[in-house]
Amino acid sequence: MDLTKPPHLRPVNLQSGKLSITESLHLSPETQSDYTAYIMTVRSLSHVLGVSQSLAGRAWQWRGGAMDFGPGGSDPAGLGKDILTQLLMTRGVAEDEILKHSNPTMREFLPNPSAFRDMDRAAQRIAAAVLAREKITIYGDYDVDGATSAALLVELLRGLGIDAGYYIPDRLLEGYGPTGEALVKLAKDGSSLIITVDCGAMAHEALTMARDAGVDVIVVDHHKCAAELPPTAALVNPNRLDESDLAAGHGHLAAVGVAFLLAIAVVRTLRTRDFFKDRREPDLLALLDLVALGTVADVAALHGLNRAFVAQGLKVLARRERIGMAALIDASRLKRAPIASDLGFALGPRINAGGRIGESTLGVRLLTTTDPEEAREIAEQLSQLNEERRAIEAEVQEAAEAQLDGQHNMAVQVLSGSGWHPGVIGIVAGRIKEKTGKPAIVIALDEAEGIGKGSGRSISGVDLGAAIIAAREAGLLVAGGGHAMAAGLTIEQGQLAAFAEFLDTRLSRDIDRARAGQVMHLDLSLAPGGLTPDLVANLEAAGPFGVGWPAPRVAVGPVRIVKADIVGKDHLRIIAGGEDGRSFKAIAFRAAESEMAQTLLHRSKGRRFHLAGRVKIDDWGNRPAAELHLEDAAFAD
Repeated sequence: MDLTKPPHLRPVNLQSGKLSITESLHLSPETQSDYTAYIMTVRSLSHVLGVSQSLAGRAWQWRGGAMDFGPGGSDPAGLGKDILTQLLMTRGVAEDEILKHSNPTMREFLPNPSAFRDMDRAAQRIAAAVLAREKITIYGDYDVDGATSAALLVELLRGLGIDAGYYIPDRLLEGYGPTGEALVKLAKDGSSLIITVDCGAMAHEALTMARDAGVDVIVVDHHKCAAELPPTAALVNPNRLDESDLAAGHGHLAAVGVAFLLAIAVVRTLRTRDFFKDRREPDLLALLDLVALGTVADVAALHGLNRAFVAQGLKVLARRERIGMAALIDASRLKRAPIASDLGFALGPRINAGGRIGESTLGVRLLTTTDPEEAREIAEQLSQLNEERRAIEAEVQEAAEAQLDGQHNMAVQVLSGSGWHPGVIGIVAGRIKEKTGKPAIVIALDEAEGIGKGSGRSISGVDLGAAIIAAREAGLLVAGGGHAMAAGLTIEQGQLAAFAEFLDTRLSRDIDRARAGQVMHLDLSLAPGGLTPDLVANLEAAGPFGVGWPAPRVAVGPVRIVKADIVGKDHLRIIAGGEDGRSFKAIAFRAAESEMAQTLLHRSKGRRFHLAGRVKIDDWGNRPAAELHLEDAAFAD
């Protein structure tokens, strides 16, 4: 098909970046199909509202080339799709799978756990331990994914009559992943089976020590693996290099998702051994609140099985059946049932605060306690730690940003400082990445030891985890690993310059490609009058949203700026009015110093703008109103 010429007899009407089909078209089914493909292709290449360069330097394009609704949800392109259908299709859903994805269920998305390498071997070893009533310890990471994974397996084993222990390493004293000393000590204390969660895939030395001590270790992980695997009783990880195609297709799962699949396999194995002849099976679906929290907080891609995990897990969360989770929701001051974004911005950071700057076991203790008073006390403690974490984070971020001017030519921002708290470097790396549009690695140096602990965050299209593993294999790192969007490392201080140069050489081309022609993908264009609570509800129906399943972005305009000011530390707040006589509030978080904010604050008089971002409900007033979380803006004339 020649996409340079439309396959029809009458012209497409192009106005302000919009497309419409003349009403009098009478097309055969074949021509209709070609015509639709042409429209979607042209739209994907066209600039929305003519914006080729916004105030943030981005072109605006339609996501998937198939969205252009008016305030009433019209369909000017004549494709016959409602808002929900179009949102799903522009996120890669085939038309014949719309129903499946509009209500993601476990039945539709759950794979056979046996498709994963070592899954059955792990399930059989755990089942044998349950039947023999062995002492089992869960060894977890100190972040949310590690805490929820550990809590899930502790809860599973409780339901099977085993009071399993758990061990969460101290971030500062022990660092990431299992240590041989800790595993050997657990073995000496009587554990005959240790299950590591969210760690262990690269712990060759530690797992060799455990094997030599005579203890079986099962690794449940999702981080990148090397070709040579460590010695284990079983290693379940969809990112094993020797994994099957079906299992590798689930490489986006968080560790807690892999742990849930293991739970299914264990129960299934015990069922074949008549274990449940005289006892009830554990309610595995009741564990989905843990899976949802760990998945979102670990920034796992929310497509496929992960969407089902989160969608169904949110339903479990709404029931408030887990005592610790209910206490966490209350401590977060949520007055409604949590949505996906709450897991990442309200609940998750509180669990993380324990591992970052407090006691590493607080998260697992909260999520497994059966005592309401203990749950309330831990949740309050985590909230206080989260406030302390914010203050520490602000100090480290200010110091890290002060180094940026000296690195403007580097492809990856590698920032380091003595005395920086290792518990916040990952968050700061994420902030730096957002500010610069480049991958960032923030390293906390211990000058007395001559060692630095680092955490990195990447941009879409740049595999930082693979680069960190390559740097370790090149002898530049003491330890390191991760996945495409996030990684951790340990480095000798004297290797910092060589490490930064290695990343610059290895990743500069990938980063240039990723940053070239940066675009903002939009789903909807509307006048201010279309910005309503009903619209927000219609858009949210395509959720849950997160990485890999982006929340809808809308363009609103043209508008004039009625009022603009700075609120809080650095948030831009504006009131915008449209030609339809309607006005709305918009806020841009942490954007006060941006070119967009400065233009809207000081250079907006007499100018019209298009504003772009995500629509949310503002329920502070007497009745809910829709507001725009502003991400970009462009001149309308």
